[in-house]
Amino acid sequence: MSRRAPDYAIIVCVATLLAIGLVMVFSSSSVRAYVDFGDSYYFLKRQLAWTILGLGAMYVMMRVDYWEVRRHARLLLFISLLACLVVLIPGVGREAGGARRWIGFGSLQFQPSELIKLTIVVYMAWALSRNPERIRDFVRGVLPYVLLMGLVFFLIVQQPDLGTAVAIGMTVMVMIFLAGARLGHLLGLLAAGVPLVLLLIWSEEYRRRRLLAFLDPFADPHGSGFHIIQSILAIGSGGLFGLGLGRSRQKFFYLPAEHTDFIFAILGEELGFIGGLFVISLFLLLAWRGFRTAMAAPDMFSSLLAAGVTTLIVMQALLNIGVVSGILPITGIPLPFVSFGGSSLVFTMAGVGMLLNVSRYCSES
Repeated sequence: MSRRAPDYAIIVCVATLLAIGLVMVFSSSSVRAYVDFGDSYYFLKRQLAWTILGLGAMYVMMRVDYWEVRRHARLLLFISLLACLVVLIPGVGREAGGARRWIGFGSLQFQPSELIKLTIVVYMAWALSRNPERIRDFVRGVLPYVLLMGLVFFLIVQQPDLGTAVAIGMTVMVMIFLAGARLGHLLGLLAAGVPLVLLLIWSEEYRRRRLLAFLDPFADPHGSGFHIIQSILAIGSGGLFGLGLGRSRQKFFYLPAEHTDFIFAILGEELGFIGGLFVISLFLLLAWRGFRTAMAAPDMFSSLLAAGVTTLIVMQALLNIGVVSGILPITGIPLPFVSFGGSSLVFTMAGVGMLLNVSRYCSES
Protein backbone atom coordinates (compact mmCIF):
# COMPACT_ATOMS: atom_id res chain seq x y z
CA MET A 1 0.00 0.00 0.00
CA SER A 2 1.23 3.47 -0.86
CA ARG A 3 1.36 6.05 1.87
CA ARG A 4 0.15 9.61 1.62
CA ALA A 5 0.20 12.59 3.94
CA PRO A 6 -1.81 12.19 7.16
CA ASP A 7 -5.16 13.89 7.59
CA TYR A 8 -4.15 17.49 8.31
CA ALA A 9 -7.67 18.37 9.49
CA ILE A 10 -7.22 15.94 12.40
CA ILE A 11 -3.79 17.40 13.18
CA VAL A 12 -5.09 20.98 13.18
CA CYS A 13 -8.11 19.99 15.26
CA VAL A 14 -6.02 18.20 17.91
CA ALA A 15 -3.36 20.94 17.95
CA THR A 16 -6.05 23.56 18.54
CA LEU A 17 -7.57 21.57 21.40
CA LEU A 18 -4.10 21.12 22.94
CA ALA A 19 -3.43 24.86 22.74
CA ILE A 20 -6.81 25.62 24.33
CA GLY A 21 -6.04 23.03 26.99
CA LEU A 22 -2.73 24.63 27.94
CA VAL A 23 -4.31 28.08 28.18
CA MET A 24 -7.27 26.84 30.22
CA VAL A 25 -5.16 24.66 32.54
CA PHE A 26 -3.12 27.73 33.45
CA SER A 27 -6.14 29.98 33.77
CA SER A 28 -8.17 27.54 35.87
CA SER A 29 -5.32 26.27 38.09
CA SER A 30 -3.17 29.35 38.72
CA VAL A 31 -4.92 30.31 41.96
CA ARG A 32 -4.87 26.82 43.42
CA ALA A 33 -1.27 26.30 42.27
CA TYR A 34 -0.11 29.47 43.96
CA VAL A 35 -1.88 28.70 47.24
CA ASP A 36 -0.85 25.03 47.38
CA PHE A 37 2.63 25.16 45.83
CA GLY A 38 3.65 28.82 45.76
CA ASP A 39 3.94 28.71 41.97
CA SER A 40 1.11 29.84 39.69
CA TYR A 41 2.70 27.93 36.81
CA TYR A 42 2.91 24.61 38.70
CA PHE A 43 0.20 22.77 36.76
CA LEU A 44 0.95 24.52 33.47
CA LYS A 45 4.58 23.36 33.48
CA ARG A 46 3.52 19.77 34.11
CA GLN A 47 0.82 19.90 31.47
CA LEU A 48 3.32 21.31 28.99
CA ALA A 49 5.72 18.44 29.74
CA TRP A 50 2.94 15.87 29.26
CA THR A 51 1.90 17.60 26.04
CA ILE A 52 5.42 17.30 24.63
CA LEU A 53 5.53 13.63 25.66
CA GLY A 54 2.08 13.12 24.12
CA LEU A 55 3.18 14.70 20.85
CA GLY A 56 6.14 12.31 20.84
CA ALA A 57 3.80 9.35 21.39
CA MET A 58 1.56 10.59 18.57
CA TYR A 59 4.49 10.94 16.18
CA VAL A 60 5.82 7.46 16.96
CA MET A 61 2.42 5.80 16.54
CA MET A 62 1.88 7.72 13.31
CA ARG A 63 5.19 6.52 11.85
CA VAL A 64 5.24 2.91 13.06
CA ASP A 65 3.41 0.48 10.79
CA TYR A 66 0.12 -0.11 12.59
CA TRP A 67 0.25 -3.74 11.46
CA GLU A 68 3.13 -4.14 13.92
CA VAL A 69 0.77 -2.97 16.64
CA ARG A 70 -1.80 -5.47 15.36
CA ARG A 71 0.67 -8.35 15.80
CA HIS A 72 1.06 -7.51 19.48
CA ALA A 73 -2.62 -6.91 20.24
CA ARG A 74 -2.96 -9.84 22.62
CA LEU A 75 0.25 -9.02 24.50
CA LEU A 76 -0.74 -5.37 24.89
CA LEU A 77 -4.13 -6.34 26.27
CA PHE A 78 -2.57 -8.85 28.68
CA ILE A 79 -0.14 -6.22 30.01
CA SER A 80 -3.02 -3.76 30.44
CA LEU A 81 -5.18 -6.29 32.30
CA LEU A 82 -2.24 -7.16 34.53
CA ALA A 83 -1.65 -3.48 35.30
CA CYS A 84 -5.35 -3.01 36.14
CA LEU A 85 -5.09 -5.95 38.51
CA VAL A 86 -1.82 -4.80 40.12
CA VAL A 87 -3.17 -1.31 40.82
CA LEU A 88 -5.79 -2.85 43.11
CA ILE A 89 -3.14 -4.33 45.41
CA PRO A 90 -2.86 -2.27 48.63
CA GLY A 91 0.58 -0.72 48.93
CA VAL A 92 1.22 -1.00 45.19
CA GLY A 93 -1.56 1.07 43.72
CA ARG A 94 -1.43 4.72 44.76
CA GLU A 95 -4.58 5.91 46.48
CA ALA A 96 -5.96 9.44 46.26
CA GLY A 97 -9.41 10.83 46.89
CA GLY A 98 -10.75 7.42 47.89
CA ALA A 99 -9.69 5.79 44.60
CA ARG A 100 -6.73 3.54 43.84
CA ARG A 101 -5.97 4.24 40.18
CA TRP A 102 -2.23 5.01 39.88
CA ILE A 103 0.97 2.97 39.63
CA GLY A 104 4.47 4.39 39.78
CA PHE A 105 7.12 5.96 41.93
CA GLY A 106 7.36 9.55 43.11
CA SER A 107 6.09 11.94 40.46
CA LEU A 108 6.19 9.25 37.74
CA GLN A 109 2.65 7.90 37.94
CA PHE A 110 0.31 6.49 35.34
CA GLN A 111 -3.23 5.14 35.27
CA PRO A 112 -3.64 1.57 33.94
CA SER A 113 -7.23 2.41 33.04
CA GLU A 114 -5.92 4.95 30.49
CA LEU A 115 -3.66 2.31 28.98
CA ILE A 116 -6.41 -0.28 28.65
CA LYS A 117 -8.68 2.22 26.92
CA LEU A 118 -6.31 2.16 23.99
CA THR A 119 -5.19 -1.46 24.07
CA ILE A 120 -8.73 -2.84 24.15
CA VAL A 121 -9.51 -0.83 21.00
CA VAL A 122 -6.46 -2.37 19.30
CA TYR A 123 -7.39 -5.84 20.51
CA MET A 124 -11.04 -5.54 19.45
CA ALA A 125 -10.03 -4.30 15.99
CA TRP A 126 -7.67 -7.28 15.64
CA ALA A 127 -10.12 -9.87 16.98
CA LEU A 128 -13.17 -8.66 15.07
CA SER A 129 -11.24 -8.52 11.78
CA ARG A 130 -9.92 -12.09 12.13
CA ASN A 131 -13.27 -13.85 11.78
CA PRO A 132 -15.76 -11.22 10.60
CA GLU A 133 -18.38 -13.81 9.64
CA ARG A 134 -18.76 -14.98 13.25
CA ILE A 135 -20.06 -11.64 14.49
CA ARG A 136 -23.58 -12.52 13.28
CA ASP A 137 -23.63 -15.44 15.73
CA PHE A 138 -24.23 -14.35 19.33
CA VAL A 139 -22.50 -17.24 21.14
CA ARG A 140 -19.39 -17.46 18.97
CA GLY A 141 -19.16 -13.90 17.67
CA VAL A 142 -20.50 -11.54 20.32
CA LEU A 143 -20.47 -13.27 23.71
CA PRO A 144 -16.66 -13.71 23.96
CA TYR A 145 -16.16 -9.95 23.53
CA VAL A 146 -18.94 -9.17 25.97
CA LEU A 147 -17.24 -11.38 28.57
CA LEU A 148 -13.93 -9.62 27.95
CA MET A 149 -15.65 -6.26 28.25
CA GLY A 150 -17.21 -7.47 31.48
CA LEU A 151 -13.79 -8.38 32.90
CA VAL A 152 -12.34 -4.97 32.01
CA PHE A 153 -15.47 -3.29 33.37
CA PHE A 154 -15.15 -5.19 36.66
CA LEU A 155 -11.45 -4.35 37.14
CA ILE A 156 -11.94 -0.64 36.50
CA VAL A 157 -15.06 -0.39 38.67
CA GLN A 158 -13.00 -1.82 41.55
CA GLN A 159 -10.63 1.18 41.44
CA PRO A 160 -13.38 2.68 41.47
CA ASP A 161 -13.84 4.46 38.12
CA LEU A 162 -17.33 3.85 36.77
CA GLY A 163 -17.09 6.66 34.21
CA THR A 164 -14.08 5.14 32.46
CA ALA A 165 -15.67 1.69 32.59
CA VAL A 166 -18.82 3.04 30.92
CA ALA A 167 -16.77 4.84 28.23
CA ILE A 168 -14.87 1.64 27.41
CA GLY A 169 -18.06 -0.43 27.40
CA MET A 170 -19.80 1.95 25.00
CA THR A 171 -16.76 2.05 22.71
CA VAL A 172 -16.59 -1.75 22.55
CA MET A 173 -20.32 -1.93 21.76
CA VAL A 174 -19.91 0.57 18.91
CA MET A 175 -17.01 -1.46 17.47
CA ILE A 176 -19.03 -4.69 17.66
CA PHE A 177 -21.90 -2.94 15.87
CA LEU A 178 -19.62 -1.58 13.14
CA ALA A 179 -18.15 -5.07 12.68
CA GLY A 180 -21.61 -6.28 11.61
CA ALA A 181 -23.30 -7.63 14.74
CA ARG A 182 -27.06 -8.02 14.70
CA LEU A 183 -28.87 -5.01 16.09
CA GLY A 184 -31.20 -7.26 18.10
CA HIS A 185 -28.23 -8.80 19.92
CA LEU A 186 -26.85 -5.38 20.84
CA LEU A 187 -30.22 -4.04 21.96
CA GLY A 188 -30.61 -7.10 24.19
CA LEU A 189 -27.18 -6.47 25.72
CA LEU A 190 -28.03 -2.82 26.22
CA ALA A 191 -31.30 -3.76 27.93
CA ALA A 192 -29.34 -6.03 30.28
CA GLY A 193 -26.48 -3.58 30.82
CA VAL A 194 -28.46 -0.50 31.85
CA PRO A 195 -30.01 -2.16 34.95
CA LEU A 196 -26.55 -3.49 35.88
CA VAL A 197 -25.04 0.00 35.75
CA LEU A 198 -27.94 1.37 37.80
CA LEU A 199 -27.41 -1.41 40.33
CA LEU A 200 -23.71 -0.55 40.58
CA ILE A 201 -24.61 3.09 41.13
CA TRP A 202 -27.17 2.29 43.81
CA SER A 203 -24.89 -0.21 45.60
CA GLU A 204 -22.34 2.46 46.57
CA GLU A 205 -23.38 5.36 48.76
CA TYR A 206 -21.23 7.99 47.01
CA ARG A 207 -22.57 6.94 43.59
CA ARG A 208 -26.11 6.96 44.92
CA ARG A 209 -25.59 10.50 46.24
CA ARG A 210 -24.25 11.60 42.87
CA LEU A 211 -27.30 10.20 41.07
CA LEU A 212 -29.70 11.83 43.49
CA ALA A 213 -27.74 15.09 43.24
CA PHE A 214 -28.04 14.91 39.44
CA LEU A 215 -31.81 14.51 39.72
CA ASP A 216 -32.12 17.38 42.22
CA PRO A 217 -28.82 19.14 43.05
CA PHE A 218 -30.52 21.80 45.16
CA ALA A 219 -31.80 19.18 47.60
CA ASP A 220 -28.28 19.14 49.07
CA PRO A 221 -26.60 22.32 47.78
CA HIS A 222 -23.67 22.20 50.24
CA GLY A 223 -23.07 18.45 49.88
CA SER A 224 -23.64 16.10 46.96
CA GLY A 225 -25.17 18.81 44.77
CA PHE A 226 -22.31 21.27 45.26
CA HIS A 227 -20.28 20.24 42.19
CA ILE A 228 -23.19 20.46 39.78
CA ILE A 229 -24.51 23.75 41.15
CA GLN A 230 -21.11 25.45 41.01
CA SER A 231 -20.49 24.10 37.51
CA ILE A 232 -23.84 25.39 36.23
CA LEU A 233 -23.18 28.74 37.91
CA ALA A 234 -19.83 28.97 36.13
CA ILE A 235 -21.28 28.20 32.72
CA GLY A 236 -24.28 30.46 33.28
CA SER A 237 -22.08 33.35 34.42
CA GLY A 238 -20.21 33.27 31.13
CA GLY A 239 -23.18 34.28 29.04
CA LEU A 240 -22.60 34.59 25.30
CA PHE A 241 -19.03 35.91 25.22
CA GLY A 242 -17.71 35.07 28.70
CA LEU A 243 -16.24 37.12 31.52
CA GLY A 244 -12.85 37.22 29.78
CA LEU A 245 -9.82 34.95 29.84
CA GLY A 246 -8.44 34.63 33.36
CA ARG A 247 -11.44 36.34 34.98
CA SER A 248 -13.22 33.29 36.34
CA ARG A 249 -14.67 33.67 39.81
CA GLN A 250 -15.48 30.00 40.33
CA LYS A 251 -11.80 29.01 40.24
CA PHE A 252 -11.32 30.78 43.58
CA PHE A 253 -12.06 27.49 45.38
CA TYR A 254 -15.77 27.47 44.62
CA LEU A 255 -15.68 24.83 41.89
CA PRO A 256 -13.83 21.58 42.78
CA ALA A 257 -11.63 19.89 40.13
CA GLU A 258 -11.60 23.16 38.21
CA HIS A 259 -8.52 22.24 36.12
CA THR A 260 -9.34 18.54 35.63
CA ASP A 261 -12.85 17.12 35.28
CA PHE A 262 -14.65 20.49 35.40
CA ILE A 263 -12.33 22.57 33.24
CA PHE A 264 -15.07 22.99 30.62
CA ALA A 265 -17.11 24.92 33.20
CA ILE A 266 -14.25 27.42 33.67
CA LEU A 267 -13.90 27.62 29.89
CA GLY A 268 -17.59 28.42 29.60
CA GLU A 269 -17.34 31.04 32.33
CA GLU A 270 -14.35 32.82 30.80
CA LEU A 271 -15.02 32.33 27.07
CA GLY A 272 -18.80 32.07 27.15
CA PHE A 273 -21.19 30.15 24.95
CA ILE A 274 -19.12 31.01 21.88
CA GLY A 275 -15.96 29.50 23.39
CA GLY A 276 -17.77 26.38 24.54
CA LEU A 277 -19.42 25.96 21.15
CA PHE A 278 -16.04 26.32 19.43
CA VAL A 279 -14.58 23.47 21.54
CA ILE A 280 -17.62 21.28 20.86
CA SER A 281 -17.26 22.04 17.14
CA LEU A 282 -13.64 20.86 17.23
CA PHE A 283 -14.73 17.51 18.71
CA LEU A 284 -17.47 17.22 16.06
CA LEU A 285 -14.87 17.93 13.37
CA LEU A 286 -12.60 15.28 14.87
CA ALA A 287 -15.51 12.82 14.88
CA TRP A 288 -16.27 13.53 11.23
CA ARG A 289 -12.67 13.17 10.04
CA GLY A 290 -12.09 10.13 12.23
CA PHE A 291 -15.11 8.21 10.96
CA ARG A 292 -14.36 9.35 7.42
CA THR A 293 -10.92 7.83 7.84
CA ALA A 294 -12.52 4.61 9.10
CA MET A 295 -14.80 4.41 6.07
CA ALA A 296 -11.92 5.00 3.62
CA ALA A 297 -9.50 2.60 5.37
CA PRO A 298 -8.01 -0.16 3.21
CA ASP A 299 -8.99 -3.13 5.41
CA MET A 300 -11.29 -4.13 8.25
CA PHE A 301 -8.64 -3.95 10.98
CA SER A 302 -7.59 -0.41 10.17
CA SER A 303 -11.22 0.64 9.71
CA LEU A 304 -12.22 -0.68 13.15
CA LEU A 305 -9.07 0.76 14.70
CA ALA A 306 -9.83 4.25 13.37
CA ALA A 307 -13.49 3.99 14.38
CA GLY A 308 -12.60 2.71 17.85
CA VAL A 309 -10.09 5.48 18.58
CA THR A 310 -12.50 8.13 17.31
CA THR A 311 -15.40 6.73 19.33
CA LEU A 312 -13.31 6.56 22.50
CA ILE A 313 -12.21 10.20 22.26
CA VAL A 314 -15.59 11.59 21.28
CA MET A 315 -17.43 9.45 23.85
CA GLN A 316 -15.26 10.86 26.65
CA ALA A 317 -15.84 14.40 25.41
CA LEU A 318 -19.62 13.86 25.34
CA LEU A 319 -19.61 12.37 28.84
CA ASN A 320 -17.45 15.16 30.27
CA ILE A 321 -19.44 18.01 28.71
CA GLY A 322 -22.68 16.26 29.68
CA VAL A 323 -21.56 16.05 33.32
CA VAL A 324 -20.29 19.64 33.48
CA SER A 325 -23.50 21.02 31.98
CA GLY A 326 -25.70 18.98 34.33
CA ILE A 327 -27.11 16.69 31.63
CA LEU A 328 -25.44 13.56 33.06
CA PRO A 329 -24.52 12.41 36.60
CA ILE A 330 -20.95 13.07 37.75
CA THR A 331 -18.62 10.35 36.40
CA GLY A 332 -15.07 11.74 36.73
CA ILE A 333 -14.20 11.67 33.01
CA PRO A 334 -11.58 14.23 31.84
CA LEU A 335 -12.09 16.30 28.71
CA PRO A 336 -9.64 14.90 26.12
CA PHE A 337 -6.72 17.20 25.22
CA VAL A 338 -8.03 19.97 27.52
CA SER A 339 -8.17 18.67 31.11
CA PHE A 340 -5.01 18.52 33.21
CA GLY A 341 -3.59 15.01 33.39
CA GLY A 342 -0.62 13.01 32.17
CA SER A 343 -1.73 9.44 31.49
CA SER A 344 -4.95 10.49 29.80
CA LEU A 345 -3.20 12.96 27.51
CA VAL A 346 -0.30 10.70 26.50
CA PHE A 347 -2.41 7.63 25.70
CA THR A 348 -5.05 9.73 23.92
CA MET A 349 -2.31 11.27 21.78
CA ALA A 350 -0.96 7.80 21.04
CA GLY A 351 -4.46 6.89 19.83
CA VAL A 352 -4.51 9.97 17.61
CA GLY A 353 -1.18 8.82 16.17
CA MET A 354 -2.79 5.48 15.22
CA LEU A 355 -5.71 7.33 13.63
CA LEU A 356 -3.33 9.50 11.61
CA ASN A 357 -1.39 6.37 10.65
CA VAL A 358 -4.53 4.81 9.18
CA SER A 359 -5.36 8.05 7.35
CA ARG A 360 -2.06 7.76 5.46
CA TYR A 361 -3.31 4.58 3.75
CA CYS A 362 -6.85 5.74 2.98
CA SER A 363 -8.15 5.74 -0.57
CA GLU A 364 -9.30 9.33 -0.01
CA SER A 365 -8.62 11.94 2.68
